[in-house]
Amino acid sequence: MPPLITREEALALGDLEDPVDIERLVERAWRARVERFADSTDMCSLVNAKSGGCAEDCGFCAQSRYAEAETPMHAMMEPEQILEHARAAEAAGAHRFCMVTQGQGLSKRDFEKVLEGARLVAEHTNLKRCASIGHMSVDRAHKLKDAGIQRVHHNVETAESYYPEVSSTVRYEGRLRTIDAVKEAGLETCVGGILNLGETREQRVEMAFQLAGIDPTSVPINLLNPRPGTKFGDRDPIDPWEAVKWIAIFRLILPEALFRLCGGRTENLGDLQGMAIKAGVNGVMMGNFLTTLGNTPEEDRAMFSELGLNVARQPDNGSNPRPDNRDGWLDGETPNVVEDYLESSALPELEVRLWDPAAQLRFRRKDSVPERPDGAPNTGQGRTTREALVRADRAA
Repeated sequence: MPPLITREEALALGDLEDPVDIERLVERAWRARVERFADSTDMCSLVNAKSGGCAEDCGFCAQSRYAEAETPMHAMMEPEQILEHARAAEAAGAHRFCMVTQGQGLSKRDFEKVLEGARLVAEHTNLKRCASIGHMSVDRAHKLKDAGIQRVHHNVETAESYYPEVSSTVRYEGRLRTIDAVKEAGLETCVGGILNLGETREQRVEMAFQLAGIDPTSVPINLLNPRPGTKFGDRDPIDPWEAVKWIAIFRLILPEALFRLCGGRTENLGDLQGMAIKAGVNGVMMGNFLTTLGNTPEEDRAMFSELGLNVARQPDNGSNPRPDNRDGWLDGETPNVVEDYLESSALPELEVRLWDPAAQLRFRRKDSVPERPDGAPNTGQGRTTREALVRADRAA
């Protein structure tokens, strides 16, 4: 479906600053969301299945070998470990589960572990399955589909005109080739980016319309959570109203896409997370992110329930990758069965909690850090993070 606004209209909306005007924009985006998705939601959870030591130079990421930051490390998880985290995600009320690995490609051995993990998740849970494993060929995309993966995540990160400021080792064209390979294999695509990397308002509009051209099934929206020792480590958080405004603008440009609010939402939005949901979001990345902390699942479910949105389970073993829990919405009813389900004995006792980077990652100092290929300095050293405070408190 074509955008509901033109580039010129998007640029004009990007200049809004008064919260009253932004709230009017949010109402417009909310109507667009409800008209297309009713009260259905698409809640996701992830596991960082392989972390740290990435050879790329993405300026926002502490996993990069070029970042002067402690590296969050662990080797590729075994398939059974992936399944344990999926079961925990299902118990928390997630509808889908994403297996994520660092870097722009996997070895044959690690790729086979992802495939087996996907098979186990498909066999033993009712979760929809996603993967985010970097660049891939059409052949690998077909193998993911055969193993039960339904959607592949691969961000463009930012506008093409600003992309050289974000990474010089991962080419923008390469990202598009991977997205094309995923589509060719018949998989759904999850393609989004990060706001507040230093891009202009014009470049935010550029990114939104480039995403509209890609036409992804799902669009994850991240807000930069500055990591000390990275290129963007000294950036201030985005103003919460500014973030809400751009989520609404993106919704009007991509009316048919499933919007997911992901990394940095807690640090950047604060008390306006609920307003951001109303700006057109279908779901969130529940709980924690790859290396940073998020909300509790209970808090995430509540934000949607308070808007009359349906967070009920989708017990179809992922047979319908699109949201399918909208039955009954025309009657004004929003079944709330999650709590009853979680209180039942329907799931076996779990051995792990939902993915927790503050407890399940080990951090290693780098002996030496090569100069960034773009010559830019790493910044923000000494800035305290929420994750570091939690680790220190647990160690005390």
